[in-house]
Amino acid sequence: MTSLTIPELRHKLSIGAVKPREIVDALATRVAAIDPKLKAYNYVNADSARAEADQADITKPLGGVPIAIKDVINVQGDPCTCASKILQGYVAPYDATVITKLREAGAVFFGRTNMDEFAMGSSTENSSWGVTRNPWDLDRIPGGSSGGSAAAVAGHEAFAALGTDTGGSIRQPAALCSCVGLKPTYGRVSRYGLVAFASSLDQIGTFTKTTEEAAMLLEIIAGHDFLDNTSVDRPVPKYTHSLHGGVKGLRLGVPKEYFVDGMDPEVEKAIRAAIDEYKSQGAKIVEVTLPHTKYAVAVYYIIATAECSANLARFDGVRYGKRAANPKDILDMYGRTRAEGFGAEVKRRIILGTYVLSSGYYDAYYNRAQKVRHMIAEDFRLAFQKCDALLTPTSPTAAFKIGERTQDPLQMYLADIFTIAVNLAGICGVSIPCGFTSGKLPIGLQIIGPKWGEETMLRVAHAYEQATPWHKEKPPL
Repeated sequence: MTSLTIPELRHKLSIGAVKPREIVDALATRVAAIDPKLKAYNYVNADSARAEADQADITKPLGGVPIAIKDVINVQGDPCTCASKILQGYVAPYDATVITKLREAGAVFFGRTNMDEFAMGSSTENSSWGVTRNPWDLDRIPGGSSGGSAAAVAGHEAFAALGTDTGGSIRQPAALCSCVGLKPTYGRVSRYGLVAFASSLDQIGTFTKTTEEAAMLLEIIAGHDFLDNTSVDRPVPKYTHSLHGGVKGLRLGVPKEYFVDGMDPEVEKAIRAAIDEYKSQGAKIVEVTLPHTKYAVAVYYIIATAECSANLARFDGVRYGKRAANPKDILDMYGRTRAEGFGAEVKRRIILGTYVLSSGYYDAYYNRAQKVRHMIAEDFRLAFQKCDALLTPTSPTAAFKIGERTQDPLQMYLADIFTIAVNLAGICGVSIPCGFTSGKLPIGLQIIGPKWGEETMLRVAHAYEQATPWHKEKPPL
């Protein structure tokens, strides 16, 4: 049962072939059998999920459907640790806006998925809960930072999951685990109730098995929220109604900067084959240029670390979370609480961010990075005058082995080289399954849309998905 899509599940519920509690039971059985190997979840409360299932209204859009939540989004009464020692023991006192919307749609909340600590990482190795593994190869990473959500959906431990994307943290793990990962336009989905990493880049999105489910969930969680002053007051389209338009006559851009030296030849071959598939469906392929792409990683790791430094200042041992035992004074409490509570990657980014914001370096680094960010956004604006969506690889390689890059932060950061610019520009992107390497490791195709361009972007994604078998493949677990 756990391999069903949400529409298939909803059909079974509607005809009485299955009850919501039976769905939760099936999922709990699957997680008990598989998760000791996969380690996708930090926390599961099957009894609470059963109680919610018993009260589910199956006439609602998600009535009785269990959803997994990345452990950085607040769900009232559940722990919200951000995979960090500094927040272990913290229980969320309120619901994030996306959780409120999912509740109103009838969803059941099943568990909390693992992640890189405070969403800082590309492999889900930076977690105080331990390493999540890729369901296609347990010796490899699932991507990050939302690796637990991706692994849970791909491993049929969840029907769908929420994640967050600050520099590729939904799209990259979706590519490496072979599921659909959607990062909406900045401001399309409320961030209220999300523990902030980099506030101008963070965006809540979804992991699903198909593009139809991605469209369904986006319809539910999108919309203006007065509790988040960065959310934009625009009507929410019926994304599911636009899926079946096909790509005939659409202009699809291929940016030359996204086919670089060092990219896995099998990844490039799969992406080129996807481009040919779009040609065969009647799309017009247009070469475009995004000349400032080469600066994206450097710009991102200045802006993101600066915002992280500011946002994580609140974790000081005073208001909530961990507090160092027997401090000598308040400075000792601050210092030891943060030293004991944060992991190495989080400390690295706080130090970098504090440095680029410090007196004498602000203009040289942070201010200059913001100027280049605007140039990157302008590149996309000009490209979208020539095309309706862009086609790129999601990741330059398939999933790498656990431990392979932990001693080389730069190589780890380069894992997001094709996804970071989308966050800097505040536009939308989705990764969909696009084949496998000769070693049966998933490859992802990234489709990038302009601001508020999710309708066309999902339509392009759906056209490829329906013409190929990749989304139907199941991992060997």
